[in-house]
Amino acid sequence: MFGLGKKRTRLGKWIDKRNINQEWLVRKSGLGRSTIGDLVNNSERLPTQRTMKKILQALRRIDPNIKSEDFWDI
Repeated sequence: MFGLGKKRTRLGKWIDKRNINQEWLVRKSGLGRSTIGDLVNNSERLPTQRTMKKILQALRRIDPNIKSEDFWDI
């Protein structure tokens, strides 16, 4: 039921596949809703190093092996 009809980034598709909602990522990362919303829906939006680190720390609770390259071409 996640991402109905929306274009999703690799990050968005990853959280959808694992039935994680954006609000969980907001809470666990300490980032704002608009930041997370942009990063899961807008492929032109790239995170800062600090933002990327917070997202990866939160997602590593689920998969300790993820890397930034899994989501962004940086």
